[in-house]
Amino acid sequence: MTGEMQRQPMQVSNLIDHAAREHGNREIVSYWANGQETRTHWAGIRADALKMTQALQALGVSKGDRIATLAMNHSRHLVSWYGAVGVGGILHTINPRLFDEQLVYIANHAEDKVMFYDAAFQPIIDRLKDQWTSIEHYICYDPPEGTDGFEEWIAPHDGNVEWAQCDEQDPCMLCYTSGTTGNPKGVIYEHRSTTLHAISGLQPAAFDFDAQTVMLPIVPMFHAASWGLPWAGAACGVKFVYSAVNEPKILHDLMMKEKVTHSAGVPTVWLGMFQYQDQTGVDLGALRMATIGGSAAPRSMIERLMKAGVRVGHAWGMTETSPIGTVGSPSSDWDDLSFDAQVDQVCKQGRPIFGVELCTVDDDDNLLPRDGETSGRLLIRGPWIIKRYFKADADACDENGWFDTGDVATLHPDGTLQITDRSKDVIKSGGEWISSVELENVAVGCPGVAEAAAIGIYHPKWDERPLLAIVRSPDSTVSVDEIKAYMNDKIAKWWMPDAIEFVDEIPHTATGKILKTQLRKQFADYKLTA
Repeated sequence: MTGEMQRQPMQVSNLIDHAAREHGNREIVSYWANGQETRTHWAGIRADALKMTQALQALGVSKGDRIATLAMNHSRHLVSWYGAVGVGGILHTINPRLFDEQLVYIANHAEDKVMFYDAAFQPIIDRLKDQWTSIEHYICYDPPEGTDGFEEWIAPHDGNVEWAQCDEQDPCMLCYTSGTTGNPKGVIYEHRSTTLHAISGLQPAAFDFDAQTVMLPIVPMFHAASWGLPWAGAACGVKFVYSAVNEPKILHDLMMKEKVTHSAGVPTVWLGMFQYQDQTGVDLGALRMATIGGSAAPRSMIERLMKAGVRVGHAWGMTETSPIGTVGSPSSDWDDLSFDAQVDQVCKQGRPIFGVELCTVDDDDNLLPRDGETSGRLLIRGPWIIKRYFKADADACDENGWFDTGDVATLHPDGTLQITDRSKDVIKSGGEWISSVELENVAVGCPGVAEAAAIGIYHPKWDERPLLAIVRSPDSTVSVDEIKAYMNDKIAKWWMPDAIEFVDEIPHTATGKILKTQLRKQFADYKLTA
């Protein structure tokens, strides 16, 4: 006996069909690198994606071919998300901030056939073109005036074509991890996993999307599938406001002009926005929801946004999780909590949305209690969690589907996740763990501190002790003693860094995360005394 419901495969093309049919006139705004602004809508995105499908067919692109993009956020990039899969291809978004050797490795490992790119990245194309062995065609989204590009390439086509029919478990998108050690690894998403992820992202406990949403995605479209926003946005017809330039003034101007209600980005985005606010006295307009992920948001950042009336969705995920794992949302007793207690809750990384399971284990793989105190290795499983890396010989998860995230975390009784560190970054002092993440987030709350990074330094007695690297805010003269005094009642006494060093800048990965490997090299010869 089987059920008697219709069997329609989950394809991401269904998302753009729905957006065009039910939300066709909902705007998509793009601010380009040259300062120009263009407007289209969901019906226009679908029409251009169908033309792109025909244009790709004319190039000989077929099912399973990898189609690369090297671009920032704008409507033509969004068109490519749907046009690439429309021909049965696999969209491969490449991070232009990677080192050349990584860019060469990624494109060659993926065996990309076509490359779409922004004019701003023409130097990368010119520099690496001869090293990319599989790319046959290069198409610029925004070419110099008088030069043919993306619009001219799709113009001869009428869009009278059907989307390629795919099995729902066929691949649709390829993203590579940012990788601080070794070569980046490819994560290949399915139509089914991507559709489920998009639908789950709509709920109030996640992105909180509906047809009234005006979303300014500051997270780049090349970073972890842009957190799934281009797919989820189509599912309910949100108005997207894109900017190819991530300068605070430009972003703020767009927020005010377009009455942005939602935004999503890494913590450093908000540090820049706060500096702009402090200089100009402007507010955040209609903004009511800010999803922050990529790295842990400092308490001071969360507190400032909440005081401005903005709900903070503190999120956790990774490329291997498509990427949503958890998102912070108000608990059932939210209205009964004090403001400080609400901030305490939001500082954690939220709870799993439906479809995701979490657990923590010790080094012997024993299951740990969800008691809010015990830390262990964080494992995850679900329908949009990686099974195997692209071109790998073995599964990335165990026989029960559990994937080891590489994070160290605590789970609370209500399922709330609290990331304490990356397993490779935790500071082990005298047999006990010190969270580098917590040290950094406390330090950033000190007036005059722009950014902080904590690493473990060899200690002859305690094995490791914390060193805190600090970038001062512009014109700040904050001292070591002032930072320690600020941190004194906010961390355990034995967590206090043995050394605080001021640096001009802190190294970051291509996705904005602190590059601890480079920082450890920088302080490799640093000596602490017993």
